[in-house]
Amino acid sequence: MRFAYVLLSYLLSPVYACYWVLRGISNRAYWDRFGQRFGIGYPRLADGCIWVHAVSVGEVQATVPLINALRKRFPSKQILITTVTPTGAARVRLLFGGGVRHCYIPFEMPIAVTRFFDAVQPEIALVMETEIWPNLYQECGRREVPLVLVSARISPSSVNNYRKFLPLFRDTLSYGIVIAAQSEIDAERFRSLGAAAERTKVTGNIKFDLEMSADLPILGSELRATIFADRMVWIAASTHDREEQIILEAHRMIRKTCPDAILVLIPRHPERFDGVATLLQKEGFRFISRTAGEMCAAETEVFLVDTMGEVPLFYAAADVAFVGGTLVPIGGHNLLEPAALGRPVVTGPHLFNTPDIARLFAEVGASITVDDTESLAQAVLRLFANTEEATAMGNRGRQLVEENRGALGRLMTLVNPLLSANA
Repeated sequence: MRFAYVLLSYLLSPVYACYWVLRGISNRAYWDRFGQRFGIGYPRLADGCIWVHAVSVGEVQATVPLINALRKRFPSKQILITTVTPTGAARVRLLFGGGVRHCYIPFEMPIAVTRFFDAVQPEIALVMETEIWPNLYQECGRREVPLVLVSARISPSSVNNYRKFLPLFRDTLSYGIVIAAQSEIDAERFRSLGAAAERTKVTGNIKFDLEMSADLPILGSELRATIFADRMVWIAASTHDREEQIILEAHRMIRKTCPDAILVLIPRHPERFDGVATLLQKEGFRFISRTAGEMCAAETEVFLVDTMGEVPLFYAAADVAFVGGTLVPIGGHNLLEPAALGRPVVTGPHLFNTPDIARLFAEVGASITVDDTESLAQAVLRLFANTEEATAMGNRGRQLVEENRGALGRLMTLVNPLLSANA
C-alpha cells in the first residue's frame, strides 16, 4: 500500500501545482516561494532547528504559547514554522516577526520531502492537531527525528476513512511517534489506528493556554469609545462566503429592534476583503472599513475590518461575539478568544473542527447555537437586552478557559527529554 501511496503522490503533484497556480491568479500570495512545494528553495539550517508545523491561521495562533515556551527553554535553538496556506505564513510574520524562520511544507512527494529534511535538518518535529503525512512521518523515522503530534485529535469520520487504508496508517504511526492527544477519546482512536499505547498520552488542548496581552481589555474599551461611542456592537469574526449573507440579513433584523446596533464584520481570508466590501455595497449597507481610518457616523451600519491580526482587539470592543465558519460547513474557528475576554459567544451549528471545546461551552452555558438568520438575530437581540445574562455567559466562558489551562506544561514534559536527548 505504501508503494501505491508514493505513486499516487507523484501522480497528483501536477494537480496540486495547477491548483496553486490557479489560486494565485486571484491571490498572488499562493505563488510565494512556489518552489518550496516541490522541495526547492528551502533555507539551509546547518545547525538544525525545532520544526513546528501548523496548517493555517488557527493552528499558527495556537502555537504562540508553545513557541514562547520553546524559545525560553531552548534559547539557542532555531525555530522553523511550516504552513500550508499563505494566510498562515502571514500570521507567522505578524506574530513572530524575524524571531522564527518560516517556509512552506512540501507536497507529499518523497523527493520533495527528502530535500526539505536535507535543508532544514530538524532535531524534533511538532505537528499541530490532525495532520497525518505518511511520507513526512516515514522520513522522520528514517532519520530518527522525534515526532510529536500536538493537541492531537481525530474525528469518528476520520477514523473510519483512515481505517480504509489501515495498513498505510498503521505503518505511518509506527515510527516512534508520540501522540499528545486532546482527550482520552482521541487517544483511543489513535491507538485503534496503530499508535503505540505507551507513546499515546492525554495532554489536553494547548489552545486553552492562549496568551493575550493584559492590556487588551483596556485597548478594546478605548477602541470602542473612539470608533463606536455608546452604540451596541456585535462582531462576526472569521466569516466565510455565503455566511456573510446570513449575517447581514440578521443585522437588518437586529436594527429594526435596535436601530443603533453596529456590526463589526471580519472575513476570515484577506483575499476576500474586497469581495465582502462589494457585497456590502450591493446589499445597500452603509459601511466604513478599518483601513479607511474613519470614525463611525450615526448612519454607519457595518464596520468592515480589512486588516490582519486584530480579531482579539475587536472582540474586546464588542458586546456579543459570533464566531464564523459555523453557519456554513467549514467547521468553526476559535471559540476561546472571545471567551477569554469574557464575551458571550454565538455560533452556528457547524462545529466539527472543535467538537470537544464546543461541547464544553454548551455544557456550561457559555455559548448559544443558532441555525439560521432569524435565530441569529434573536440571539444577539436577547444578549443586547439582557446584559446580566450576557455578562454571566461571558464569565462562564472565561472560567472554562482558565479551568482547562495546563496542556502546555504537560506537552513540554514530553518534549523536553526528547529534544534534550536528540541534541
